[in-house]
Amino acid sequence: MLYYLFYPLRDIWFGFNVFRYITFRAAMASMTAFIIVLIAGPFIVRWLKDLNFGQNIRREHVESLYDLHKHKQGTPTMGGVLIILAIVVSTLLWADLRNQYILLTLLSFLWLGLVGFTDDYIKVIKNRNLGLTPGKKFLSQALLGIVIAVFVMYCTPIPPTLSIPFVKNFALNLGILYIFFVILVVVSATNAVNLTDGLDGLAIGCTIIAAITYSILSYVCGNFKFSDYLHIFYLPGAGELSVFCAAMVGAGLGFLWFNSYPATVFMGDTGSLALGGAIGIVAIFIKKELLLFSVGGIFVIEALSVVLQVIWFKTTKKRLFLMAPLHHHFQLLGWAESKVTIRFWIVAIVLALLSLSTLKLQ
Repeated sequence: MLYYLFYPLRDIWFGFNVFRYITFRAAMASMTAFIIVLIAGPFIVRWLKDLNFGQNIRREHVESLYDLHKHKQGTPTMGGVLIILAIVVSTLLWADLRNQYILLTLLSFLWLGLVGFTDDYIKVIKNRNLGLTPGKKFLSQALLGIVIAVFVMYCTPIPPTLSIPFVKNFALNLGILYIFFVILVVVSATNAVNLTDGLDGLAIGCTIIAAITYSILSYVCGNFKFSDYLHIFYLPGAGELSVFCAAMVGAGLGFLWFNSYPATVFMGDTGSLALGGAIGIVAIFIKKELLLFSVGGIFVIEALSVVLQVIWFKTTKKRLFLMAPLHHHFQLLGWAESKVTIRFWIVAIVLALLSLSTLKLQ
């Protein structure tokens, strides 16, 4: 929005020319989102408390884990509305709204936020701990995946192929299977972040790291000179996605102010589903889907630990981990919650650096 207001005035004052630069608008989007969260945060938290939207700690699985988390009982959840508000407002202010990738990413972000809000609402108000049924969650995410896949295949120059990290000038053409691949990416990314959201600051910290990485990747993918030099897929207009990702970083940092241990608010499914899905969709647009395995390595490990736990238990009637997702396993080993969170952040940073190295190592 500000792009349209001020950039045309560059002939009146040369200073307005700065609005043409994606790097400037991305930085401003990040700062705007951060400030929005800091200002609106106390009011949103108080509003959630007044509505009694408090976290209900489940104790039926592991009594000792309940003892570790019982202090969180009643802490406001649905804090994702704060994240969504900040990201949407800052993106609308600083991004080029004529960009189709920005518009679809924003709409997808809002859709998944709505699904997450519905899930949280059922948990808190209807007093049903499991919220939406898995089938309804999957259907809502799969439908979005179909929309994204059809859009990519018929409305963009993005090829329905699978790019392989570290391999230059090679892409696997998936044909009609590309639709199922996109569904898999959207559903996996969305739920992986959701599974990671179990400790104060854990999910949002890892999301910030992933968003920074994809902000850089989006900028490079949308810059012809950089993409040509690095031999990666060039997509005109993809650079604007770095503004959205930067807004995600700013909103995440602001939310971490309130969500750091001991948290005064949780993002809930409202935030985790929206953030995870948005990262997955950005990855699809810039053809860096497989990099999600390293950029979002913590999310992948957390989700994989749940899958392995289920398979192992059904096969052997024993538990592979003390509890899944993996962060709970380390808690039950005696690690302090803040130590688990920070060490997972460290691993996430290392994996993000490894991911960025793929830009040159191909």
